[in-house]
Amino acid sequence: MTEMIREEVRKFISETILFSTEGYPYPDDASFLENGIVDSMNVMELVMFVEDHFGIKVDDSEIIPDHFDSVQQITAFVHGKQNHS
Repeated sequence: MTEMIREEVRKFISETILFSTEGYPYPDDASFLENGIVDSMNVMELVMFVEDHFGIKVDDSEIIPDHFDSVQQITAFVHGKQNHS
């Protein structure tokens, strides 16, 4: 399950944010903010993607770097939300 989440997140970032057809070029634990991969607008795109694609609700209080600063963190966040729904 987590591998599917990880691949979908990587694909979304690659195609929608990086505009790349080459795939996601960073390690899954690479910080989006430290590496300039996403900006604040992209974070909102990621939140909307996660809600729409994985069918979960992200509360405003959950939009923090601990949940949305890497592929690895998003994967863990989505997996945790799906298991507690």
